[in-house]
Amino acid sequence: MAVYLTKEKREEIYKEFGGSEKNSGSTHSQVALLTYRITELSKHLQNNRKDFSCQRSLLSMVGQRKRLLGYLAKKDINEYRALIEKLGLRK
Repeated sequence: MAVYLTKEKREEIYKEFGGSEKNSGSTHSQVALLTYRITELSKHLQNNRKDFSCQRSLLSMVGQRKRLLGYLAKKDINEYRALIEKLGLRK
């Protein structure tokens, strides 16, 4: 199951985390978009445990988010900490 986002939802995420509706390339907005998609796929997989193609795509998205967060941590640790606090990733 692919998570299809409306244009408005994407622009809302980009505006909140990237600064403007068109800033889809910033690391912050990419991590936020991946986090939204990961939560939606996790909900789907709780109901459909044997959907292995979605499970594989979920794992690839988690890996991509991990790589982006690693880049952000190396670049600026304070922005990294603020982002994970805002997204609620670490507990």
